Amino acid sequence: MKLKKWLLLVGAAASIFLLSSCGSSSSSNDSGDTTTIKIAWRALGKNDSMYRIYNKKWIADFEKENPNIKISLQPINATEGDYFSKLDLAMKSAETTPDIVNEDTFILPADAKAGYLQPLDAYLSEWPDWKNFTDSLKKGSQGSDGKQYGIPGTTDARGVWTNLNVTKKAGLSTNWKPKTWQDLIDAAKKIKNAEPNVIPFAMGVSTTNGESVSMQTFEQLLYGTGETLYNEKTKKWNVDSKGILASLNFINQIYNKDKTGPSLSVAMNSNYGSTIFQDKIPKNQVGLAMDGIWNTGNWSKGGAAPMPNMAKVLAFNLMPTQNGEKPGFVTMAGGWSWAIPKNSQHKDAAFEVLKAMNTKELAVQRALQEGTLTVRDDAAKDPEYLKKPFIKEATEALKNAYFRPKNDLYPKVSIAIQQMVESVATEQKSPNEAAAKYASDVKGIVGAENTETQK
Repeated sequence: MKLKKWLLLVGAAASIFLLSSCGSSSSSNDSGDTTTIKIAWRALGKNDSMYRIYNKKWIADFEKENPNIKISLQPINATEGDYFSKLDLAMKSAETTPDIVNEDTFILPADAKAGYLQPLDAYLSEWPDWKNFTDSLKKGSQGSDGKQYGIPGTTDARGVWTNLNVTKKAGLSTNWKPKTWQDLIDAAKKIKNAEPNVIPFAMGVSTTNGESVSMQTFEQLLYGTGETLYNEKTKKWNVDSKGILASLNFINQIYNKDKTGPSLSVAMNSNYGSTIFQDKIPKNQVGLAMDGIWNTGNWSKGGAAPMPNMAKVLAFNLMPTQNGEKPGFVTMAGGWSWAIPKNSQHKDAAFEVLKAMNTKELAVQRALQEGTLTVRDDAAKDPEYLKKPFIKEATEALKNAYFRPKNDLYPKVSIAIQQMVESVATEQKSPNEAAAKYASDVKGIVGAENTETQK
């Protein structure tokens, strides 16, 4: 079957799933002794890598080896926020729930706390391959109760993409590496002066871009000041701190004082990511951009915006700490995990499918196609994986990686972060005003007794 026909089939399957999610009665797809396992994830259009990884041949091979199990791919085409809502709605009922779901690791603790997910510890203890998954990433797929609710599928690192064609014209050497935030500010000014039509420094600031603004922009700055969003020891949220204000001042410097960020028409657009990374960077219209290693998937052969000379045109620089404090760089790591909803009526069969979905070979294939980092230690040693562009820099970044709080209230705090960042970038509030509003919002979410001021 050609790819086009295959996409039509999975698209039809998605429509059926969404109808069932909206409340229509949905009977089991089981027939006789055969169990059908429904797999749901957020699909990203015709270039979505899941179609290529879990393709017709992979399904046919699995079903041949497991004649009692059928696989039904049920992609959800939705915005990030809508995806979480649709998935939660579907998981509430045994009639509508998929059997396997793809969970962003920042939302997983909340879904576990809500009782939507099945702890997997009993299954994993009997799975020899589990020992090959990276220990630190296993923790990122646990609930606040310490139980394992997800199997890591991908992870990533964030840094500063540097277009060497642009920075060369601005007088920066090909070996330029930022050591402090001031280095980034200075470089952005040079690019602005040398090339007025280029975006000197891009970073997401709009609430329309959801969680990415919290994690990739604000938290990566905050953790570079030496502070954290949440104190795992005291179990309290950080508010009214110097690091929060410093992070907002950096955003204000780029967007308002120096005007070296994207125009608001670009920054406020829900397509900010694709505009910057699939359109403008390949056209040498962006100098520096904070974002993740996964963008190599866009620029690789078969990606959304292939760049055959990507490794020569671009550099992946580590995000510096505020003033160069040791170890000199910082990154936020996250990723997506596979989980089994508690309401699934076919948990044993679902876990058999999960094992087949997360082999070493598929872990390598997924990392290569998506541009992400592998979650398995054995896959990280694969020769093809080690040939990935920028893999050395991304792996280096993970040495000082932080993860988002494993707290079920994080998604609500994240929305307050996004509103705070946007209000500064759009000059609706000064950094001091935005920080004060954030402190008030967080106290309202978690309770004032659960907040503190770090440093």
